[in-house]
This record gives sequence, C-alpha cells and structure tokens, in this order.
Amino acid sequence: MTHQTALIVDDEPDIRDLLEITLTRMGITTYTAPDLTTARALLEQHKPQLCLTDMNLPDGNGIDLVHWIQQHTPCTPVAVITAYGNMDTAIESLKAGAFDFVSKPVELPRLRELVNSALKLSEPKIQDSAEADEPGLLLGESPQIRKLRNQTRKLARSQAPVFISGESGSGKELVARMIHMQGPRADGPFIAVNCGAIPSELMESEFFGHKKGSFTGAVENKEGLFRSANGGTLFLDEVADLPLAMQVKLLRAIQEKAVRPVGDTKEVPVDIRVLSATHKNLPELVQEGSFRQDLFYRINVIELAVPPLRERAEDISLLADHILQRIAREYECAPAKLTPGAIERLQGYDFPGNVRELENILERAFTLCDEDFIDAADLHLGGGAIPGTPVSERSSDTGTSEAPAPVPEGEIDLEGFLENIERQAIEKALEATRWNKTAAAKRLGISFRALRYRLKKLGME
Repeated sequence: MTHQTALIVDDEPDIRDLLEITLTRMGITTYTAPDLTTARALLEQHKPQLCLTDMNLPDGNGIDLVHWIQQHTPCTPVAVITAYGNMDTAIESLKAGAFDFVSKPVELPRLRELVNSALKLSEPKIQDSAEADEPGLLLGESPQIRKLRNQTRKLARSQAPVFISGESGSGKELVARMIHMQGPRADGPFIAVNCGAIPSELMESEFFGHKKGSFTGAVENKEGLFRSANGGTLFLDEVADLPLAMQVKLLRAIQEKAVRPVGDTKEVPVDIRVLSATHKNLPELVQEGSFRQDLFYRINVIELAVPPLRERAEDISLLADHILQRIAREYECAPAKLTPGAIERLQGYDFPGNVRELENILERAFTLCDEDFIDAADLHLGGGAIPGTPVSERSSDTGTSEAPAPVPEGEIDLEGFLENIERQAIEKALEATRWNKTAAAKRLGISFRALRYRLKKLGME
C-alpha cells in the first residue's frame, strides 16, 4: 500500500493539532502550515495526497489555495474547512475546484469519511482512468463527446453536486453513472430515481424511509433512497418534477447530510454525492416560482450539458453498430448491419428523442427487416405505416378468419390486452405449422427475426 500523506493548513494551533492527531491515528503522515506561503512550499516539496485548508488565513484565504493547487498540483484533492452554516463559501470553494468541504466545529466521523474518499483518488485505477480517454459508457469520437468524457473525468474527482442538463433521451443518466464509476465512490451504490414517477404522497417515505407503524400501510421499517445510496451516489433524474414541499425537505437533507425517516424523531447521517438532471429549463422554472432558487443554487454547483444527438451526427454509425450488437445478443440472432444509405438517412435525421429514439428505431428495423442488412427504407423515418406494429394489429393473413377479441368493459390494461391477442395469434400460427418458426413467421406476415424477437419479448420461447 502507498504511504499516505496530507497537508493541514490552519492558523489556529489547536485546530491544527486536532486534525493532525485524527489523521495520524488513521495512519497518515501529516505536514502542517499556518499560512498560504508555507502551504505552497510544502505542496511543491512533498506532493501530498490530500490538503485540508481553513478558509481564513493570515496571507489570503482557502479559495486562493484551491486555485493555486488547480494550477500547480492538480492531482492533490483539497478540502476546505468553512465556518458553520456558511454554505455560500462552501459552494464557492467547490466551484473553484475543491474536492469537498467540512464545517466547523469539525465532526470527526465526517472528517474521516472525507479523508478516506479523498485518498481513494490516488489509487491506481482512478489515476489510470483520469489519464486515458476511455469511452466507457459514453461512446463516440466527436469533439462534443470527447469534451464531455473529459469533463466527467474531472468531475469524478470532486464531491461537488453536478446538475446535468440535456434533452430527453440524450444520455444524462449515463453521464451520471460515468461520474460515479470514475470517482472514489465507485465501490458504493449508484441509486437512480425518476422524481416524476413517485406519487407526491409517497415521496417523503421513498426518499427518507419510514418507521414501522408510522402511517397506514407502513408494515415494516423502510430504508429510503438516501440511505440506500449511503457511501455512493444518488442520481435525481427529472428533479424539476419535485413538488415545492418536497424541495424544502430535499434541500435540508442535502445541506445537513442527514435524513429523518417518517415517524422518527432522530436524524440519520448519510454520506452521499448528489447528481441531478432534467430536460426542462430549470432557471426558467426558478423565475416562475415553481422551483426553489436555494435548491437550484445547491444542486447546480457545477452544470454539465449533454449534447443532443443531432449535434454529433458523426457518432451515429458507431452508436448504431453498438446498439445492433446488443439487440442481436439479447434476442440470440445474427447481428444486422446498416447499409451506407441507412447511415446517411440517420445522419440527416433530427432525432428529437436522441439516443433513446435511435435505439427504438434500430430495434424496430432489426425485427422487421428480412435480410442481415438494414436499408434506409427499413428505418421508417419518412412516414407511412407505423413500424413495430404488434402482430395483433396487422392486417396480414394469419390463416384464420376469426373476429378480433372483444374489448372488455371498464378500465383495461391496453398493453397486456394487446400482448394477449398477439400471444394467441402467434400460438395459432405455430400450431398450424407444427411449430415451424419460419413457416409461422410467413403465415403471420412478419420476418423470422421479428418472430424470434416477439417470442423472446412475450416469454414464449
């Protein structure tokens, strides 16, 4: 194991001693400095794996030191010690490039967590990922995607809250996963939650957990998303959909690094990094009053914009090949290739739904084309019949002359109802052809690959 070193910068001898004793007990060799001048000299001489600095120093402030470290020893994570409740200073230090912050009076368990996280940044796997332009989850060779990969690597080395903006389907969750995977929390959980998918009456319990018996239906203790993400990353997708009442509670949980489960009187500390995203215009919602300015200020310490697919058309061929390989593996079929005409058609398309839409287009084309090549016409981007129409909705001759299944009265599960009709039509075609899939596909008026896809999707294999 590498010998670990840290620099403590504070003009108060008592605080220097407290921090030095704490870090020495953790097996870390410490150097101390009472001012910026001494700190800079020690940083250049020893290149420590962590720097802890107070904000107010005789010859400047902690943010000056953060800026200096960013320029001269950027591999040294620096954490700033701020006055209690001074969130403005904490956020300013994170924006300047600080790894994290800790408030006075310094809580030693919190300090140890911070130190352990910072020291993980000097581990070989994190150092390696910081130097190589590995695509990871973010595929592409365009300047935009290379820049995005570079930004995620830098942000992975910080604990600052990141707000990821971008259109629907552009890959915001992938960016969040990359930040998590390349940082010191990679071994901890990554919990993604769609804020718009949780009913407002269940939101507090979902986020913070609850105690057994705290309300009707609370038959056992529940941990909640914040505690599930402890030691890792919580990704709040579609954060703009949070109701105002929940925004207040979320802000408190983020600032206090603690949650209070529903029905409990005590707060439980949590060690998480918060990443958030939305496809909506959050500054506009702040202006309208539907999103709290203080919460926006807290989660938007650093903004990361994900480019839409139409702005990186040169990546489409690579992305499409990757998607088609994955689809082929999932449905145990031979992979299909795009013809030059199909690639050209995709590169000229606007993609309002971005990468998610590209996946849907290719999945439909893969299941409906007869050959191992997908041509421009197979993409169905120019109107006409809706591609991917279920077998039950097609007018092709299935060899039966039965009337369509009657629609049940009252509320129905349309997906389930259509899948049931589809399952029946496929079963009849297979029985009529003695389970010869090629003949059954012909009878149903679809390709053999489309039948394989549907059998797998419907669990009929």
